[in-house]
Amino acid sequence: MGRRGRNRGRAVNGILLLDKPLGLSSNHALQRVKRLFDARKAGHTGSLDPLADGMLPICLGDATKLSAFLLDADKYYRFRVRLGETTATGDTEGDILQRRPVDGISAEQIREVLPKFLGEIEQLPPMYSALKHQGKRLYELARQGVEVEREPRKVTIHALELGEIDLPEFELSVHCSKGTYVRTLAEDIGEALGCGAHVTALRRIGVGPYTGYPMHTMEALEAAAEQGSEALDALLLPIDTALTDWPAVKVSADMAFYLKQGQPLLVPKAPTEGWVRVYQGDDFLAVGQVQDDGRIAPKRLMTGG
Repeated sequence: MGRRGRNRGRAVNGILLLDKPLGLSSNHALQRVKRLFDARKAGHTGSLDPLADGMLPICLGDATKLSAFLLDADKYYRFRVRLGETTATGDTEGDILQRRPVDGISAEQIREVLPKFLGEIEQLPPMYSALKHQGKRLYELARQGVEVEREPRKVTIHALELGEIDLPEFELSVHCSKGTYVRTLAEDIGEALGCGAHVTALRRIGVGPYTGYPMHTMEALEAAAEQGSEALDALLLPIDTALTDWPAVKVSADMAFYLKQGQPLLVPKAPTEGWVRVYQGDDFLAVGQVQDDGRIAPKRLMTGG
């Protein structure tokens, strides 16, 4: 009985770039997608706040073996900042804690402040975050009125571009490392301007290699589901698109046999270090890692089932 339960659903493999709507948690979005595809196995690549919309890659089948790599990937956001008000949550959900005048703050001052936040910076994780303290999520403690000490974390802001300005609000686009808190970034920019700030809108527009890719709304998925599984599957990206910036190596049928047994292989002309994608012909077989002796050890095998 237990085995039959585990195998329930279709053996569908691929990556769906979901345009997650506002107000829906990442887990609820994942479960809806999994049901629509009738997928045996599914996972997402790191939570996107219910108050944020945009790209949430959903991994189906073998793609779930690559979730961790997308979780560690850079992220891209577009967000709107309101100056002069700080809130308990750093966004519009929280109560306003303080109001300060914004008279005299200009677009030029904003442009002058932004370069200070480029490169490696330290951020203090907000209380309204999913980090855990003694087994409890920080946001759970925050809702109880409890504040705990947090350690600053290093993150990297690769790019920060100013968009539309309609003071006291303005728009920013950011390319950042994993673990960056956009709400904290907005708050820190507000403090640097001497007036405080919070986020009024937040949209994720890219994850890792997935920048400029089309996303699919829940409504589009539901419409495709009415046409059948083939229409849904046509929306999926191949699994190896998650690793397009990794070098690829090809192996023979004999080598593939041993690779599938979990044995490291010496592959001619392969990279001498790091991670690689392993193929037999056009078939994506595995994620491999180069060992000290130069052999490639399979770390994630693609089963196709």
